[in-house]
Amino acid sequence: MTRPGSPARAASPPIDLRSDTVTRPCPEMRREMAAAEVGDDGWGDDPTVAALEQETAAVVGKPAALFVPSGTMANQIALRLHTRVGESVAAPEGAHIHLHESGGAADAGVQVDVLGTREAGFDAATLSARIAAERVGLPRVGLVWLENTLGFGGGAVWDASSARAVAAEARRHGRPVHLDGARLWNAAAACGIDEAQLAAVADTVSVCFSKGLGAPVGSCLCGPEDLVARARPIRQRLGGTMRQAGIVAAGALHALREHRADLSGDHRRAATLADRLRTTGLGDVVWPGTNMVLVGLPEDGPDAPTWAERLERAGVLVSCNALRELRFVTHRDVDDASLARAVERIDAALAAS
Repeated sequence: MTRPGSPARAASPPIDLRSDTVTRPCPEMRREMAAAEVGDDGWGDDPTVAALEQETAAVVGKPAALFVPSGTMANQIALRLHTRVGESVAAPEGAHIHLHESGGAADAGVQVDVLGTREAGFDAATLSARIAAERVGLPRVGLVWLENTLGFGGGAVWDASSARAVAAEARRHGRPVHLDGARLWNAAAACGIDEAQLAAVADTVSVCFSKGLGAPVGSCLCGPEDLVARARPIRQRLGGTMRQAGIVAAGALHALREHRADLSGDHRRAATLADRLRTTGLGDVVWPGTNMVLVGLPEDGPDAPTWAERLERAGVLVSCNALRELRFVTHRDVDDASLARAVERIDAALAAS
């Protein structure tokens, strides 16, 4: 039996809506990767990596950046930069660091305090109350963690004024702020505020090139030069130092330069998909505003893994956001025609159920 969401059982080429990480490099990206100028990035000698780091730092408004293999590694480095063993990280409900990094926070010696909601994050008053609770024995909040977009919340954008207020409260107490901006590009496209302004709330920010932008691999951790310099040996400790990494950095650089402008199309298709799903009776459909659609399933019907298997057999791959919640993600490899075919296949699966 295949795992739910696996393409192995699809009778025809499936339409993959599991994640925006499933994209393939476009021909132009492949050509630039093949022609990339390279060096040994372990020695800091790869010019393409250096160009990527410089341009990424400029886009997010930070002095420096460090190229790493994954967003998880960028986040784990941030934990180790900002916290001490035994401290707590104040993070929103469903934060990637809490649910999807295989216990990395525990490995860093910290615990995660879940605040607020998955749809909106938390506000300054909630953070203030949690910090005040240190006086009665709760662990010190060593790091305030923002996430934009909010992945578990279906790609919801953290309100910019709320994020600024949270950051101001953190700084009032002398606490650093990290922004998990894996899909910061989507947040910027959705709210019309550029990445640098959205990232200004944080001391460090992680961004991902393989979510939404279509690169095959890579993220950057951005921040002040002294913190990025300290991050380099942590990257090495975690096994993230690469050699001729310019080959993959070239893909990320192409994505950064050329693909951010396409994200509004993904958002439009997600809104269209949400409208179509609302007519099916599959469940409670929510489109938070970017490239994801969530469908909450009735308690008296099949659960999400069961529906994922049914849709797979119909030729549509989706992911399970929770036991009774499906997630559909639009991305650059799904055009309008593909989305229309996906809806037809979903209708067929519902009719057969």
